[in-house]
Amino acid sequence: MMSKSSSFLGTKPLAAQPSRVVAQRAALVTRAGAYDEELIQTANAIASKGRGILAMDESNATCGKRLDSIGVENTEDNRRAYRELLVSTPGLGKYISGAIMFEETLYQSTSKGEKMVDVLKRQNIVPGIKVDKGLVPLTNSNGESWCQGLDGLAQRCAEYYKAGARFAKWRSVVSIPSGPSQIALRDCAYGLARYAAIAQEAGLVPIVEPEVLLDGEHDIDRTLEVAQAIWAETFKYLADNNVLFEGILLKPSMVTPGAECKKRASPDEVADYTLKLLNRRVPPAVPGIMFLSGGQSELEASQNLNAMNKTPNPWHVSFSYARALQNSVLKTWQGEDKNIEAAQKALLKRAHANSMAQLGKYDESTEDSSAAESTYEAGYVY
Repeated sequence: MMSKSSSFLGTKPLAAQPSRVVAQRAALVTRAGAYDEELIQTANAIASKGRGILAMDESNATCGKRLDSIGVENTEDNRRAYRELLVSTPGLGKYISGAIMFEETLYQSTSKGEKMVDVLKRQNIVPGIKVDKGLVPLTNSNGESWCQGLDGLAQRCAEYYKAGARFAKWRSVVSIPSGPSQIALRDCAYGLARYAAIAQEAGLVPIVEPEVLLDGEHDIDRTLEVAQAIWAETFKYLADNNVLFEGILLKPSMVTPGAECKKRASPDEVADYTLKLLNRRVPPAVPGIMFLSGGQSELEASQNLNAMNKTPNPWHVSFSYARALQNSVLKTWQGEDKNIEAAQKALLKRAHANSMAQLGKYDESTEDSSAAESTYEAGYVY
């Protein structure tokens, strides 16, 4: 009787096939990564009930813009003080399962001499690291971008693992007003797939993030069309690169109208379109879908996430928010030590709100008017 493996591979038994063909086809059946078991455990720890990711991985320049908005100078000490405020918030681990850091923060210590990584671990929060090198213009495209950082990535990931990071983040973007062109879609997807394979080889769970930017006047149907296109390309190249789907997390944009579209969408409509995208494109083997807020207000980000969790999903549908977790925190802190406790309470409030949204139990009646303030920035960069 033909073996199960030979039946899958073709009509000839494996022994009768040329050795090169056997090797190529066997690679389609098996995958033996040194970190596979750990990757799956880490991904599932992050995708745990009622918890999500705190994205605090803004570059020094972008963090400087945040500090400037509250009149605080962009120095290493001030960046450290702000990020220490975030990671040391008492009880944060109840709602936050992972924290994405910028490289500077990964190697920093708090004012008390404790490594930021160790502060997170003590709160049962998995440390993560941004590994891309940012967006640059894509030659011969329609004014689009590509994400750099593959050169030297394997070495950097190995060093980040030694420093305590256990997951990684790489952000590439797709612009609807710019087309998007096929070359931009393909470059975005292939770059994400190569990064994911390299990260997994080093023991880091890769967050795969092809962000469909909010910029533009397009309606929600156009967003869905483009999102389907980029996720189809992305999963094709992830499969081609033999990436372990059980050991990745996704960070998609929610399917919403463009920021300048006059016809807005309700949370239920956003949920309907976004879940339609996920069900059409994302294999159930993926443990977690950790949505970015993408310039939504704190209120919108929580409302939309809550609507998606009113019914069961094949995946852990949660959040990986930056501005939608930190906007009120920055405004409360104002760079003053005397405001640290109040700022940490503001962070806990937002983290709790999104934890409830992950469970489908969010109550927006507890929000004040400041939660509805827009965090949108055209052409947003990290």
